[in-house]
Amino acid sequence: MARVYVSAVMNATLEQAWGLLRDFGALGNYHPFFEKSYIEGGKPPDQVGCVRHFTVRDGGGYLREELLALSDDEHRCRYRILHIDADWKNYVAEMHLLPVTEGNRCFGEWWATFDVPADQEAAAVERVAATFRTFFECVDARAAGKL
Repeated sequence: MARVYVSAVMNATLEQAWGLLRDFGALGNYHPFFEKSYIEGGKPPDQVGCVRHFTVRDGGGYLREELLALSDDEHRCRYRILHIDADWKNYVAEMHLLPVTEGNRCFGEWWATFDVPADQEAAAVERVAATFRTFFECVDARAAGKL
């Protein structure tokens, strides 16, 4: 089973970072790896059970992910992949944000576990880690007014 863990301290408040993440359907609006993101069936993007559908840029196919949990109190979200154009199975990820009181910043951690063929594991782990790292960079850019 592949495991990915990425953490970062972002130059954004907890409210700024959570405001970007909690809209489960908006990923394609700011993350450079993705585009054409929407919630299927017109459901609210913070409704547990909603499914986001988005396209990977540069011909990377599409993904469908189901929101499994969303907590405004804990600033936490969990989701699973329903479809990916790769040989991955049982993918579940969770993201959690915490305030950093010194400097009015935010700590984020994001992890995932999934099954992938052994010969593809290193590339898959790097792909997921890069996606998570880039999200944290997007939060920084948005807080700085660059996104």
